[in-house]
Amino acid sequence: MEVIRGVLVIYLTIITSVVNVEARYHYHKKQKNKAPPNNSPAPTYANPPQVVPSDPASPSISPPPPASTPPVPSDPYPNDPVDSSGCVFDVTSFGAVGDGSADDTAAFREAWKAACAVESGVVLAPANYCFKITSTIFSGPCKPGLVFQVDGVLMPPDGPEEWPKADSRKQWLVFYRLDNMSFTGSGTIEGNGEKWWDLPCKPHRGPDGSTMSGPCDSPALIRFFMSSNLVVSGLCIQNSPQFHMKFDGCEGVFIDKLSISSPKLSPNTDGIHIEGTKTVGIYNSLIANGDDCISIGPGCADVDIEGVTCGPSHGISIGSLGVHNSQACVSNITVRNVIIKESDNGLRIKTWQGGTGSVTGILFENIQMENVRNCINVDQYYCLSKACLNQTSAVYVNDIQYRTIKGTYDVRNTPIHFACSDTVACTNITMSDVELLPYEGELVEDPFCWNAYGTQETLTIPPINCLQEGEPVSVKESNKYDC
Repeated sequence: MEVIRGVLVIYLTIITSVVNVEARYHYHKKQKNKAPPNNSPAPTYANPPQVVPSDPASPSISPPPPASTPPVPSDPYPNDPVDSSGCVFDVTSFGAVGDGSADDTAAFREAWKAACAVESGVVLAPANYCFKITSTIFSGPCKPGLVFQVDGVLMPPDGPEEWPKADSRKQWLVFYRLDNMSFTGSGTIEGNGEKWWDLPCKPHRGPDGSTMSGPCDSPALIRFFMSSNLVVSGLCIQNSPQFHMKFDGCEGVFIDKLSISSPKLSPNTDGIHIEGTKTVGIYNSLIANGDDCISIGPGCADVDIEGVTCGPSHGISIGSLGVHNSQACVSNITVRNVIIKESDNGLRIKTWQGGTGSVTGILFENIQMENVRNCINVDQYYCLSKACLNQTSAVYVNDIQYRTIKGTYDVRNTPIHFACSDTVACTNITMSDVELLPYEGELVEDPFCWNAYGTQETLTIPPINCLQEGEPVSVKESNKYDC
């Protein structure tokens, strides 16, 4: 992957580890290759597990070592981020109490102002304190090398009743117009999200297929906006009211060794969401939450994901894209050496009918699945209600590679599902060394394909005979899909 616009790059030399899945006797359940419905049925959930804050993911197996990869964003602060020259601004020196009850917002703002004005300044929230602050925008530009270090606990007000009426309900911590900044530490960002999850605004799926109320105007916990050359590492981030971490309009993002956790049924609690953001590396992190583990929105390019353990969650998603007939462009995405377990989805591309643009240059490689529904899924009929109309335009899905995808799937769904647009086929899909077996029982569901074209380089288990060879005759109005 080419790293653009002055971002520091390194070459990582690493060894590929492939986890083999033992083959078993199996039988095939035949499935008709018919057109998908206007909308996809909502999956159901099991009861949420108990979340232990100190160990949110608790993976049963360790992530495989990373494989050889092209240049990616590197950590410009490989050593202790606290500068020894004395430019450390401890928030307690600015009046922060840190008892979990007092409002420490003013102290954090003053410490930020002081650190922003000096090179390699550090805003320090020390260990053994619990700081509560309200919705705040930490804006730049600042001197280079700024560090926001949380070693204690940092949290927002507890629920909508305590949220100040004058504050935005869209976001809590916002980092805006910054360059060469690090958000790190050994502490915890506690989202206090429980009281937000049950607001009677937006329905979401509950246990055994039931419908429960969910958030409407709930804040994202951490947002980076219009910033560049960012490092986020080491923190435990948990129980967000909505998205745990968002990157909008950013370039040059390095994420490493994060622990993100919220209950399985907490709605819209995506772990990491990127949109309009380029040159991103996400590594060596544990994510367990109630929505997408990592979601990649429109306008993203040059994204490298490696060494992530994901689940329970909704898997790793590209999309949704093309909502309200919009254009969406996503390119050059690599997901490698990842474990996805106990999740509704594994590797998913989801687009709305009526959109334009394209998803192209996607590589999924060395992925281990454990009891996952919809392990491999392209859904170009994505819809959140029954009111979606059929439309001829679609986001063009092209050049998608699935290599060494192994493990087990939940038998309630077929493990491979390509539901492509009637008029804009999915093309250049490559399947190589894909082996997905039922988590329980011996019945292997046959894959589903609709208007999907590609190649099997090796025998796929289950065999994907519905994948058409070659290229479709034409793609209507192909200029609409250029990005």
